[in-house]
Amino acid sequence: MAAITASMVGELRAKTDAPMMECKKALTEADGDMARAEEILRVKLGNKAGKAAARITAEGVVSAFVEGSTGALVEVNCETDFVSKNDSFLAFTKSCAELVAKKAPADVAALGALPLSQDGFGPTVEDVRKGLIGKIGENMTVRRFQRYTGSSSLAYYLHGTRIGVMVEYTGDAAAAKDTAMHVAAMKPVALSSADVPADLVERERRVAAEKAAESGKPAEIAAKMVEGSVQKYLKEVSLFNQPFVKNDKQTVEQMLKAASTTVKAFTLYVVGEGIEKKVDDFAAEVAAQVAAAKGQ
Repeated sequence: MAAITASMVGELRAKTDAPMMECKKALTEADGDMARAEEILRVKLGNKAGKAAARITAEGVVSAFVEGSTGALVEVNCETDFVSKNDSFLAFTKSCAELVAKKAPADVAALGALPLSQDGFGPTVEDVRKGLIGKIGENMTVRRFQRYTGSSSLAYYLHGTRIGVMVEYTGDAAAAKDTAMHVAAMKPVALSSADVPADLVERERRVAAEKAAESGKPAEIAAKMVEGSVQKYLKEVSLFNQPFVKNDKQTVEQMLKAASTTVKAFTLYVVGEGIEKKVDDFAAEVAAQVAAAKGQ
C-alpha cells in the first residue's frame, strides 16, 4: 500500500476542488495513483470533481505569427503574472513565434539554437532566454509550439495573452476566425468524435461504467447508460458537434457548411495547462487539517 502524503492530498484537492478527506480516501483506494484517484472522485462526486482540473497554474503567454499560409503558435512560460507583462518577455515570445514559422525548427531545442539578438543578448534564442533570466530575475522557458504550412489558409485568435488558437482552413476567413474564437471558449479536444484520443474515450467509459454499476440497474440497462454517457461526451468535446457559441441553434459543423468552409486542423494552447504551480505552505495546511480530522 502506497503512503498517502499531505502533498498528494493537496495536489488532488487543487485539481478537483473535492473535500480533503474525500481526496485522501480516493488516493487510498487508488493506492496513490493520482489519475485513478481523479476518476474515483468523478464517480463519487460527479462533474464537480473535474471543474478545477483546467485551472491555470503557471504564468506566461501564448503568441502567434502568420505570414501567408505559414504560421505558428507558441507558449512561453515564466514564474509570475508580473513578468508575463514585461516588454522584453513579450518581445521574446513574439520573436519565437516568428522564428518557428519561418525557420521550421524540429523541436524546442532546435528553436533555442536559432539566431536571435535582443536586449544586448545573443547570438541564439537560448542565449537571449538566459540573458533575460539574468536581467529580469525570473526563470522562463519555451514550453511548446505548433507550426502550420501548406496550401491552406490560417486564422488565429488570442484571448488576451493566456489562450491562443490557430485554425487551418479553406473557405471563408470570417467563419474560420469565428471557429478559432469558439475553440478558445469551448476547448474541444478534437475535430470530430472519431478523432477524440482513445485514452480519453476509455477513461470516460470507465467512469461511466462505475457510475452505472453503482446505480444498481440491470446489466442491459447499465450497458446502455455507459454507451449513452460516452456518446454524450464525444459530442461535447468534438469541435464539429459542439453548439456554435454565436448561435447555439446550429453546430459548428453546420455553421462551417453554411459558410462553405472546411476546417482541417486546430491547435489550442492555454497558458500553464497541466503545470502545477507551487502554493506556499499548502501541504502543511493540508497536513494540519488531516491531522485534526483524525483526532475528531
